Amino acid sequence: MTITQLKNKFLEDLGDNYPKEEILSFFYLLAAHFLEMSRLQMALEPNKELSEAEIGDFEQALEKLASFEPIQYIIGETEFFSLNFKVAPGVLIPRPETEELVQWILDEVSLQQKSDLKILDIGTGSGCIPISLKKHLPKAQISAIDISEEALKIAKINAEQNEVSVDFIQQDILSAEKLPQQFDIIVSNPPYVRELEKAEMQQNVLQHEPETALYVKDENPLLFYKKITKLAQEGLAKNGMLFFEINQYLGEETKAMVEDHGFNAELRKDMFGNFRMLKAQKR
Repeated sequence: MTITQLKNKFLEDLGDNYPKEEILSFFYLLAAHFLEMSRLQMALEPNKELSEAEIGDFEQALEKLASFEPIQYIIGETEFFSLNFKVAPGVLIPRPETEELVQWILDEVSLQQKSDLKILDIGTGSGCIPISLKKHLPKAQISAIDISEEALKIAKINAEQNEVSVDFIQQDILSAEKLPQQFDIIVSNPPYVRELEKAEMQQNVLQHEPETALYVKDENPLLFYKKITKLAQEGLAKNGMLFFEINQYLGEETKAMVEDHGFNAELRKDMFGNFRMLKAQKR
């Protein structure tokens, strides 16, 4: 089977489940992963014959895509903030919106020009937030908490691969009475998708990404935000900042809750025009 024939098979077999451009994107990512061929190389060698082993790799990936398994899990990695991250079904796949949150933090830090920052990420997952921050703030002391042992194993691998040092801690933040020390910055992208919003989720997310990293009960959607905000009252240093990625439908409610706990809060929209981020400082 040639590259062109295989590409056409992907388009035919997945056409009922995905748009054409997304299928082609899957195919090119798999070709880069399995064949180490760029899109240009494939265009120059459309009739290149593939080995049985190579075809087998693609066919296995095709079956997984047909069952809506995310392409990032299939190839085992993804890019975030221009860095490469290992991902697996035990961790949430990093989103582009979270990159904007990281950039907001870096912009605020550059204004302060502090070299001895202490930063804590709560619910770190793959470690994408603290690792990206450490890469740009090498003098900062950065810690990260997650309840999942599996997620922390992956986060530690990602820190090593990206050549940064982050202090990873396994802990259920909901049962924490206080934070281990005071921090200049606390950041979190906690679970915030309500059960009622599942109908809006894509099948690859619903069927394959970890529920504990995504969902909260409809009756208490700000559960994690309330707990983290309470911990931040004592856990933030003077002039410290709290950053959240938030549910786009609960921006005003989240802002009001944070302000009720003695913070000044600011909402910010993401690239899609949704209120997705919040920054807060103690009054």
